[in-house]
Amino acid sequence: MGGLTQHHPGAGTDRPVLVVGAGPVGLLVACELLQRDIPVRVVDAGRGHSAHSRANVIWPRNLELLDRIGVTDELLATGHRLAGTAFYSRGRRLATAWMSKLPDSPYPFALTIPQHDTERVLRRRLAALGGTLEEGVRLTALDNAADSPAVKLEHEDGRTEELEPGWLVGADGAHSTVRRELGIAYDGPPVDVSFAITDARISTSLPEDLSHYCYAPSGAIVLGPMGDGVHRIALNVPHDAYDERNPPPREMFQQVVDDRAAGRTRVEELLWSGSFRVRVRIASAFRSGRCFLVGDAAHVISPAGGQGMNTGMQDAFNLAWKLSGVLHGEFGESILDSYDSERRAVSHEVARSTELLTKAGLVNTPAKVALRDAAFIAADRTGLFQRRLAPQLGQTAVSYDGDRHPRLPLKVASGPWAAATAGAAGAAGAAPAAGDGAPGVAALRFDGGGWPAIDRDRHTVLLWPGTRTPPADWRRTRDRVRRELPDGTPVLDLTRAVPQGLARALGPRPAVAVVRPDGHLLARLDPARPQDTTRLLDRAAHLRSRS
Repeated sequence: MGGLTQHHPGAGTDRPVLVVGAGPVGLLVACELLQRDIPVRVVDAGRGHSAHSRANVIWPRNLELLDRIGVTDELLATGHRLAGTAFYSRGRRLATAWMSKLPDSPYPFALTIPQHDTERVLRRRLAALGGTLEEGVRLTALDNAADSPAVKLEHEDGRTEELEPGWLVGADGAHSTVRRELGIAYDGPPVDVSFAITDARISTSLPEDLSHYCYAPSGAIVLGPMGDGVHRIALNVPHDAYDERNPPPREMFQQVVDDRAAGRTRVEELLWSGSFRVRVRIASAFRSGRCFLVGDAAHVISPAGGQGMNTGMQDAFNLAWKLSGVLHGEFGESILDSYDSERRAVSHEVARSTELLTKAGLVNTPAKVALRDAAFIAADRTGLFQRRLAPQLGQTAVSYDGDRHPRLPLKVASGPWAAATAGAAGAAGAAPAAGDGAPGVAALRFDGGGWPAIDRDRHTVLLWPGTRTPPADWRRTRDRVRRELPDGTPVLDLTRAVPQGLARALGPRPAVAVVRPDGHLLARLDPARPQDTTRLLDRAAHLRSRS
């Protein structure tokens, strides 16, 4: 790749970000950057649309984050809502993880939707934001030795192109060329399971507002309603039992449904079927200089619990707000190190939890089956199942750096709030926050459903009076904090009813909470020391902190 390694000071600040791969995760990265006026180029090797998509569920946390690019409502109009996930053993219901009982999400349900429909919505959003998708363009070489990457692209007509993008995001799947060219290792725990899957029209006695994990001595089967009588069916099979020339037939699915599933179910028609082998893998690094890995290029985990695509989506959100802030000069480049550390840690946690869920479905000795069933029943009856597994499945339990940066139950605005300065109109149907009118700050709003909405692009300051009656001097303390904040700081005054989960997270005493653009708590500070908040915001902007 001679001639491709000439770089210049400041490389990457005035050239497009190259996104390689146009699955849901790559499209999300591109949409996030485009809506902040970051030039983006999206190329895809030609995977195209597929009716045989594997990912078919979006969990509550991702429905929250998808509001950032304004597509949640369209996805809700297309998909099928689930109240939770039920677990069975030999036809007997053991436990249920209820999304509908999550106390701290504006979207207390899971959404089942075929991946190609998710991609269709995201492609439309990409186009609306002024982006284009170049299909049939394959990355064939990558030199990352200098300050910014140099790549070779090969087009379908045989034309080759050499360029130096400012930054590169590898969203090109489990067999990522980007990861291979960067020389990043891709290893994982010893999970090696093959699955047969189908989307099928069925008639069943099982409720269609739940997904169903059914265990039997012969193995496990999952039935996930997708609306209109169509269900995703997934079950473990021996390695090499099926391939592209020999897809799993309807008779096999019916036989396994009869053997493993709860209720009475008849498989009427397969819309498609296929099989795949899962070997859990996690990249040893998610960042190399100005190159990043997201989604399956960074991690492949067990499909148990439907966590794979959702974990990749959170990669996209975590990376995009940081990268766009760097490119706008709001953050220093060191914040991008936190993308690698935060998302790799979460990927390992998700891999561990899905490994346990996978193994739970494959136990087959009487003693182990009895032990598993007893554990599930006890956890359900004591509420542990709902407290632990439901948030884990719904991905509302994601936290960074241990518990230092938990997710807060907030909505992230689908547009910039800079215009919502004191006295300006907020979002449609939104109520003004108490205390509007203070100079120098952007006063945020509650959405029409009463959920506090934070700024999409910058750190937001929450003014929290505590769960008890506010102190007599709260108004004076609050106004002093506001006066000390840098001009344009997004502020949300919480002197009104807030969701219970948010009140619990902020604690009983008055506080100033600084929240990251992705809705994770950066820090909880003493309102009597407004200078601490100002210093933290300064460190967050210049990234001498670990934000």
